[in-house]
Amino acid sequence: MLHVVVDPLALYALYGVGCAMVLCNLAFWYSQRNWATVERDVQWNIFMQITVDLIALTLLLYFSDLPRNPFLFFFVFHMIIASMYLHGPMPYVVAAMATVFVGVALLAEYQNWIPLFPIHFPGDPPQGHKALDRMYLAGLFVALSSAMWFTVYFTVSIHYYVDRAHAELRQKEKMVGIGQLVAGIAHQIANPLDGVQNCLRRIGERVKDDEHLTEYIEMMGEALERIERTAKRVQAFARPRGITLQDTNVNQAVEGTLQVLGISHGPNIQIDTTLGDVESVQGDPYTLQEVLFNLCTNAIAAMPHGGILTLRTYALGRKDEDHMDSVAIDVGDTGVGIPRGELERIFEPFYTTRGESGGTGLGLGLCRMLISEMGGRIKVNSTLGQGATFTVILTAARIKNVQTKSTTEQT
Repeated sequence: MLHVVVDPLALYALYGVGCAMVLCNLAFWYSQRNWATVERDVQWNIFMQITVDLIALTLLLYFSDLPRNPFLFFFVFHMIIASMYLHGPMPYVVAAMATVFVGVALLAEYQNWIPLFPIHFPGDPPQGHKALDRMYLAGLFVALSSAMWFTVYFTVSIHYYVDRAHAELRQKEKMVGIGQLVAGIAHQIANPLDGVQNCLRRIGERVKDDEHLTEYIEMMGEALERIERTAKRVQAFARPRGITLQDTNVNQAVEGTLQVLGISHGPNIQIDTTLGDVESVQGDPYTLQEVLFNLCTNAIAAMPHGGILTLRTYALGRKDEDHMDSVAIDVGDTGVGIPRGELERIFEPFYTTRGESGGTGLGLGLCRMLISEMGGRIKVNSTLGQGATFTVILTAARIKNVQTKSTTEQT
């Protein structure tokens, strides 16, 4: 040990702890082969390994003059590993455990409850080991503890934001793939549709003397034209292009959505519209209308026995510090509501609670992606049996313009 550890008992103890660490790691490696690869088992295995390593590190430092050992701050590495691979409160449990280990060891050495094992450096005075100073030990403990806790806090925070960014990126990648799939399907629909329309026109020429058949042919032609327009819109929507951001009137978007919705909502659905005096937002009018239409159709589907569909626009102002000077659009219903356990999943692609009635689970995930591309966000509040309210929040165009102008001036 480079003649730094002068006590033979401490030297043997260090070798013993090192061998124990090797055996423990071999035991963990062997046990992992028979463990199921589920998250709970993996988390527990990591926690147990970190705990054993903390005990071993504490013993290694104790037998090599813990207060003066330059490797004391190696505890920080365990905090980083715990924060990266453990979830929930477990990283803080590891930090608390390390703090207790170090604190108990320092207190026990200061009170002479356990023997001291000083180390000797070449530059140390010949008179031997000095008595432990309580101010030095207190400062050392505070410095090490704060370093460990700050490390856990910052690493956990960064890990949380990175995970959330990765989740959003994965969802966008899914939606891009879905868009390509839908565009391909729309293309396959459009090709035979042209042939059907040509055949229908020829049939119409043959039966133009029969009013009833002519009327049916016209109705079929109109239906085919609607299908063709829908296919073209899907192809245009799925085409890889960015959303054109511009000043968008949210009230006009709501009114346009109601016009598209028409009377398809059924006689038992009452629509309650409250349009506030709000500013224009930075968005895409066509895209915003598509999002609102999707939210409205979902709300109507959630009220099979009738109810009230509510559309409301209002300015958040400074009521919400996270969305100052933003404009909100509420789309609410008095339907069946969404169970609490499903609130976190409703924006996932292909997740739907209406699979039996033809739901695909694409709508809400697509809505969130589109609103995000417009610089906004969408959130939901729901009470089971009482309904749900989706809120679209977009930044006022005035704020965006001011930010753009400020950036340009700085440049």
